[in-house]
Amino acid sequence: MCLILFAIRPDDRYRLVLAANRDEFYERPSAPAAFWPDAPDIWGGRDLQAGGTWFGVTRSGRLALVSNVREPKRLPEPGPSRGLLVRDFLRSETDAAGWLTDVLADSGRRSGFNLIVGEGDHLFYGSNRRQGVVPVRDGLYGLSNAGLDTPWPKVRRGKKGLAGLLRRRLAGEELAAGLFALLGDRTPAADDELPDTGVGLAMERALSPVFICAGQYGTRSSTVLLLEATGRLLVVERRFGPDGRITGESRESFRIS
Repeated sequence: MCLILFAIRPDDRYRLVLAANRDEFYERPSAPAAFWPDAPDIWGGRDLQAGGTWFGVTRSGRLALVSNVREPKRLPEPGPSRGLLVRDFLRSETDAAGWLTDVLADSGRRSGFNLIVGEGDHLFYGSNRRQGVVPVRDGLYGLSNAGLDTPWPKVRRGKKGLAGLLRRRLAGEELAAGLFALLGDRTPAADDELPDTGVGLAMERALSPVFICAGQYGTRSSTVLLLEATGRLLVVERRFGPDGRITGESRESFRIS
């Protein structure tokens, strides 16, 4: 994922509200979100090049997402794909904090990553470019290709939009529709708001919107997850082509065990 917006226990109806965009090169093959034939409890898309995934959730409520850390001046590490971390957590039975602690202690062979893992609304954040495992408390958060809540324009815009939707007390399909509209915002940031991450001004502009359409690279999918206080979970993945048009949608609803 390249933008993750989420709120933990924002009101008495929801334990977790999450909205995220996956940005990737269109030539990289991937499978639509579904329950995996080789791991029937896991729902998510799959990277058909390296075998991992960017997002997944299990029937028990185990959840994981990954985003890259943007560091263009640093050569990519030759280690395993970062998406394998999501897959491995979802297949594991180790508690989230312990699992993430072990991963961060042995992550030198991987390029920079951010991970959010947990069970239900008990989430933890970690990065191999920062120290330690961080429990994520009740509140509203944003994550892109820097540390948690780093105030890049898309993170600020996304958090503001999510807060506005939650104030309206939307629920169910109405809330999901609002989240997809938020994730579809193609407004670029003003030049004086752009971070300097070392990719040049033109690329900073192209990567600044919540939803990216940048030729061979862009927002491939948007995912919305709603976990109610009752344990009922709704998760929807919406996919897009290079022109930004919808090419398909997957959805699933179940009560976490």
